[in-house]
Amino acid sequence: MFGSRSRMLKAALLTTVLSGGAALANVTEEMIANDATTTNQIVTNGLGRDLQRFSPLEMVNKENVGQLVPAWVFSMGGEKQRGQETQPLIYDGVMYVTGSYSRLYAIDARTGEELWQYDARLPEGILPCCDVVNRGAAIWNDKIIFGTLDARLVALDLKTGKAVWRDEIADYKAGYSYTAAPLIVNGLVITGNSGGEFGVVGEMQARNADTGELVWTRPVIEGHTGTLNGEETTMTGTLNASWEGDAWKTGGGATWMGASYNAETDTVIVGTGNPSPWNSHLRPGDNLYAASRIGLDPATGEIKWHFQTTPNEGWDFDGVNEVVPFTATDGTRQLATADRNGFFYILNEADGGFVRATPFVEQVNWASEIGTDGVPVWNVANRPGDPAAAADGAKGETVFAVPGFLGGKNWMPMAYSQKTELFYVPSNEWGMDIWNEPISYKKGAAYLGAGFTIKPLFEDHIGALKAIDPNTGEIKWTYKNAAPLWGGVMTTAGGLVFAGTPEGFLKAFDDETGEELWSFQTGSGVVGQPVTWEMDGQQYVAVASGWGGAVPLWGGEVAKKVNYLNQGGSIWVFKLPN
Repeated sequence: MFGSRSRMLKAALLTTVLSGGAALANVTEEMIANDATTTNQIVTNGLGRDLQRFSPLEMVNKENVGQLVPAWVFSMGGEKQRGQETQPLIYDGVMYVTGSYSRLYAIDARTGEELWQYDARLPEGILPCCDVVNRGAAIWNDKIIFGTLDARLVALDLKTGKAVWRDEIADYKAGYSYTAAPLIVNGLVITGNSGGEFGVVGEMQARNADTGELVWTRPVIEGHTGTLNGEETTMTGTLNASWEGDAWKTGGGATWMGASYNAETDTVIVGTGNPSPWNSHLRPGDNLYAASRIGLDPATGEIKWHFQTTPNEGWDFDGVNEVVPFTATDGTRQLATADRNGFFYILNEADGGFVRATPFVEQVNWASEIGTDGVPVWNVANRPGDPAAAADGAKGETVFAVPGFLGGKNWMPMAYSQKTELFYVPSNEWGMDIWNEPISYKKGAAYLGAGFTIKPLFEDHIGALKAIDPNTGEIKWTYKNAAPLWGGVMTTAGGLVFAGTPEGFLKAFDDETGEELWSFQTGSGVVGQPVTWEMDGQQYVAVASGWGGAVPLWGGEVAKKVNYLNQGGSIWVFKLPN
């Protein structure tokens, strides 16, 4: 089979796993819509399309979590280890999990035995910016769909792992790739793109999830035009309104983290990455809609609203971090997002309008605050200098900026507890020396125009898991970790917050106090996304283990602090003793 490898067990075993011999039911829009409250399966990234990552399960709780033991462990095998940032999906007794280098596994959720494996046939010359990771898949009907590092989307048969359809998202030779979990809304599979360091143009796309047929596209940089059913529609923004000359043509804004879906307003909400190049002096203006959050019509891709977190961004403060709808204490519906720029934002659910923003990491210095209009109050001296103003024109003035370019919070998803009404945000305390350099665009080449060295702010910790009250911005508690936090967070009705560490531990914390209640050493750094589900009357917890991601590749002084950590590739599943 082209681009894949199937390891099928005996037919009797597979039949037993899939619904006790019954034909596999199709995954429907109703199942996906109810995923946040359905405890015996996980068919969406984020434990629901709102990405709250909250489970109503409470069989495992504060009183007994210390008794959790491994139920089984699965090795991803081979030499393709690297960073494992995936979130498992569980459906009909089968766990589906993606791995580094664009692999996907089907595993018996009861025993940990492999049912089949798909390996994408990646071409030479792929250009992944920040490790060869994959962050998960999406299930629709009788298919599982995921993206590959050569910027393709693949739909596989749930039972066999055989490819049903494939389509190209973008040209990998120009620097495009894809790492996020797709989003399913009303039978459409909605994806973004990666490649912000290569002068790409960020875009959202929607396809018929059954056939792969392209339905709409929506570029997120002004001046580019969207499509619907193969015909051009509207331009994004207004040409040259916030970009000078032709800079918009290679404007960046990669939509590399995917999207959430707010059913209350029927809106797909996506964050956009840094404008290109990093050297902001080469692209005067606000540079819409880079470093922004955007609300889209899921049926047409038309933009409903936008909010830009960092206008004329010049520190690699991508605005891609997830936007989570929630109900505030006063009963209003709001949106929360923890930005890479170090501020925690609350937006209006209806139109994305600014409500407030507060810093959630220490010593933020690129801006003194976010104004009442949502616009940063700049610290001008903390923007990297213009190389054109230097005597030799080769290097602008170096500044020390906080956060560092890897962000107060990077890709790793936060969680919201409907029990405590707090957000649990995996953050990092670091800054950077950063300077600008001349650069010109060349297809398929890095398009930065900047140099940098990232540095920790404190001797005793870099990572900081923080419980934040979204109604006030107050930080209720902080768990400090020596190495950077780079994995997702999950919270449960059992009063628990689960998060992993690069040192290899999966940990459970008291959601009210931050007290560590349980930990388990997985043998490699945990940068995956924990999940929990109910099966056979028991609650299970699972996470991927495998150190990697951007930190060891880009982390400078920080990378040196964690270079002793071992790579790996495994899935750990836990339960309470019988």
